[in-house]
Amino acid sequence: MTAGTDAHARAVLDKAAHENFPVAPFFVPRAWREDLMAVYGYARLVDDIGDGDLAPGGRDAELLGLDREQTDDRLAMLDAFEADLRRVFDTAGTGPRHPLLLRLRPTVRRHGLTPEPFLGLIEANRQDQRVSRYATYDDLLAYCELSANPVGRLVLGVTGTASPERIRRSDAVCTALQIIEHLQDVAEDLGRDRVYLPAEDMERFRVTEADLALPTSGASVRALVAYEAERAGHLLNEGTPLVGSVHGRLKLLLAGFVGGGRAALRAVAAAGYDVLPGPPKATRLSVLREAGATLRREG
Repeated sequence: MTAGTDAHARAVLDKAAHENFPVAPFFVPRAWREDLMAVYGYARLVDDIGDGDLAPGGRDAELLGLDREQTDDRLAMLDAFEADLRRVFDTAGTGPRHPLLLRLRPTVRRHGLTPEPFLGLIEANRQDQRVSRYATYDDLLAYCELSANPVGRLVLGVTGTASPERIRRSDAVCTALQIIEHLQDVAEDLGRDRVYLPAEDMERFRVTEADLALPTSGASVRALVAYEAERAGHLLNEGTPLVGSVHGRLKLLLAGFVGGGRAALRAVAAAGYDVLPGPPKATRLSVLREAGATLRREG
């Protein structure tokens, strides 16, 4: 891997510092941290492809075997990315081309990870190219099954703690975190011609897309956001016993995920559920407080 290629991969990994929850904090074992960052790098890059947020210049397209000019063809990029992912699992081949997938390969082998969660994240981003509105809450949950839940399952896989019950709890936490992120990013998503607020709920609260395009939220929008935030909180509650089912540093890590979600919900509430001026963000201190509270309850 050349210095330039390594720096290109590092730029993606550096985005971990801006997530709602700690991706691979200092206290986890070094081996876990490297593997969690490899998984994060994969998930971040596939989202950047789907959102059109790749670094300028077309380097990622070139790394995936495409022309630099194809970097804006998101479906072609996702197809090439999937082909490169399959090279991660092909033990007989020369291996993947992209440095973040090359970094992922030893993680996959160490922990016997399967392609399905990785493919789910790609399919979620394909869906983003075809589907920009969700009619029902159940439709949104089905999307989260692809876009969010695979990440939690990969964390359990990396740490060797997966079980049917833990996967069920993890799915609840991950779906909650995804919905919370959608609530924070209503205005940004609308700018991308995407609305993740279910149409049935918008109709119930008499909210139109024109309301979502305003600089600040009216009473109806605030009521709708509060309703969806409450739903996300229930999902977090459903998933929180996952924290108490594990031990040691993994307990701290999972408490950080849950605490990040709870702190983000508090930030949304503190903004009076007015998410349109910009994403209400939790402070690091509030995340630590919520993580600590989760540990006290589940420890």
